[in-house]
Amino acid sequence: MHYKNIFDAHAHYDDKWFDEDRFQLLDNIQNKGVCKIVNNAVDLKTAKICVDYAEKYDFMYAAVGFHPENLDDVPEDYLEQLSKLCTHKKVVAIGETGLDYHWDTPRDLQKRVFEEQIKLSLDLKMPLVVHDREAHGDTFDFLRKYKPKALIHCFSGSVELMKETVKLGMYISLGGAVTFKNARHSIEVARDIPIDRLLLETDAPYMAPVPFRGKRCDSSMILYTAEKIASVRQMSIQDVISKTCENAKCFYEID
Repeated sequence: MHYKNIFDAHAHYDDKWFDEDRFQLLDNIQNKGVCKIVNNAVDLKTAKICVDYAEKYDFMYAAVGFHPENLDDVPEDYLEQLSKLCTHKKVVAIGETGLDYHWDTPRDLQKRVFEEQIKLSLDLKMPLVVHDREAHGDTFDFLRKYKPKALIHCFSGSVELMKETVKLGMYISLGGAVTFKNARHSIEVARDIPIDRLLLETDAPYMAPVPFRGKRCDSSMILYTAEKIASVRQMSIQDVISKTCENAKCFYEID
C-alpha cells in the first residue's frame, strides 16, 4: 500500500552520509509519500546549509541553532546571527538545542547556550526543538522555568516524563528507536501519549528503524516507526501518519 502525508519532523540532510546521493534522494523522496521535512542545524555553518536546502525544495524547512555537542566555536554574536536567519520564511524553529550529558562538553557551557536559545525562541515567538540525552533533570528544569513552545525530539524519557511534557503544553517526537528490541519506554510512551501531541521523525541519517538498524536512515523509513506505533495504539498506519502530520504542521506553524 502507498502511504501519503509523511512529515519527518527532524532530519539532518546536510550530514556527510548523504554526500554521495543527497539531491538524487531528495528529488525522489515525495514519490515515497513524504510531504514535508524539517532539517535541523547543529551550528551556524549547518544552519546556512539547511536554509539553502529549504530554498531548493518546497517541501523542506529549516530549524537553526546550536547542538550541545557543537559548542567549541560559538561566536559571541551567535544569537544575532540566528535571529537574522530566523527572518527567512522557511525557517520554522530554533534548534536543535538542548543538553547532552553523554559527551564531555562542559555542562555550564551547555546550560548557558541552551538557556540563551530558549530565551531567543520566546523573544522571536518561534518553536524550539530540544535535544535531551542523559540530562532529563536539568533539561526539564529549564523547560518548567520558561515554558517555551517546545518539541522534545527523539524522546527517551518515561511515561511520567511524557505526561509532564504534555502538561507543559509541549510535544514529543518518536523515531526508529520504537522499533528496537529494548524499546520498552518508547513503546509505553507511544501507546499512552495523547495522539495530538505526537510527531514522527527519523533523525536521518541516524536511528534507522528495524529492519535497517545500523544503516543510513532517510525520511521514507518513518513508515516502519508509524507501523509500530499503529500496532500498539490499534490504529491504522495511515491514521498515525496523517495525524502526526497535522500535529507537525501545528507545532511548526506550517500550512
